[in-house]
Amino acid sequence: MAEVVTMPKLGFDMAEGVLVRWVIAEGESVERGKVLAEIETDKATVEVESAFTGVVHKHLAGEGDVLPVGVPIAVIGEPDEKIDLDALVGDGGPKAKAESEETTPTPEAVSEAPPESVPATETDQFPGGVKASPVARRMAEQNGLDLTAIKGTGPGGRIVKADIQAFLAAPPPVTTPAAISAAPSAPSVPVPVFSPVGPPPPDQVVQTSKLRQAIGRRMVESKQQVPHFYVTAEYDMAAVMALRQQTNAMLDGTGEKLSVNDFIVKAVALTLRQFPNLNASLRSTEVVQHGQVNVGVAVAVEGGLLTIVNRDADRKSLRQISAETKEMVARAREGKVRPDDIEGSTFSVSNLGMYDVEHFIAIINPPEAAILAVGSAQQVPVVVDGELAVGWRMKATISVDHRVSDGVEAAQFMQALKMYLEEPLRLLI
Repeated sequence: MAEVVTMPKLGFDMAEGVLVRWVIAEGESVERGKVLAEIETDKATVEVESAFTGVVHKHLAGEGDVLPVGVPIAVIGEPDEKIDLDALVGDGGPKAKAESEETTPTPEAVSEAPPESVPATETDQFPGGVKASPVARRMAEQNGLDLTAIKGTGPGGRIVKADIQAFLAAPPPVTTPAAISAAPSAPSVPVPVFSPVGPPPPDQVVQTSKLRQAIGRRMVESKQQVPHFYVTAEYDMAAVMALRQQTNAMLDGTGEKLSVNDFIVKAVALTLRQFPNLNASLRSTEVVQHGQVNVGVAVAVEGGLLTIVNRDADRKSLRQISAETKEMVARAREGKVRPDDIEGSTFSVSNLGMYDVEHFIAIINPPEAAILAVGSAQQVPVVVDGELAVGWRMKATISVDHRVSDGVEAAQFMQALKMYLEEPLRLLI
């Protein structure tokens, strides 16, 4: 039986997406769970898996199309199945409608066409004959760029967002009379654009990415609508550092390596079992206490931050958390994330320890009720039994939605987290 694939909703605030690339072509087979297409959302380019097994009979949308959530984009059915597209999806979807309009010339067009005219090429579908995605075209217009001067690296030579970003980042060519008169074989000499003692460089206008715009909208909403409060605690990390060193020594040669953050994610997940009110979301006048403990981890990517999700982190080993985190981070930085990689977190951790940040506070990621900001584990002077010594210490701050919880519960959470971080063998049991 034929099935219709629609533009998926890859986030609670997603309204539309860009179909970047079809991974499975028309006529090719696809299995349930295999990547069917790449969709660009406000957050990232996401690999969308097929929910059906069969043959892709028809693409109802083309690469580069901007489509609302829920619009039909493809039809999948049995290999020899006869499919009535009109009955299945009405006008056949956005691509079918566009193809119909393009291939049905008006009388005026027929009469005006010269005898030697040929069928319309693919570039005729694009303004100015330049193949560019809607996002790239919009960025070029905002920055006053000539698309004909930019080389596309997308499918079929299409200009994509990354091409615009690369063009904007490239230094402008410097042309001088000497350079023009020089022989082709003359060695090029770098010409300093700005002098340290000369005038300051001009202002630059940088177009914000869709991801940065989405972050801005959500964080403004969070700070304006969510009453944050903060609780900070300091932890003795000596036992974690020692256990990490021992486990990594045992894993030597396997290609695996546990990070401090892996220990933190596991500890947070186990602590959340005791505090379901912090593993929660606010929905109108109700608090939804999630059964799953899905810990999101903020990851720096080009143009902003993504939160990758460690699902059921309380039920997984440190090695499994570490391996899955590395895979998701790699996909995020390559722009190949999957929907499950970035959706469904119930609590988030933002760790700036790798940047030697001692302490900071984080903004809650709606609709979650809390987020933990983690600083670096540092060797500092400490007092032990009245004696001055060197110890490992780490500061962490939890930001909590005061509509869901209060200071006492947040303090109790931080105390319980202390048990797992200062007695990390509990993470292995």
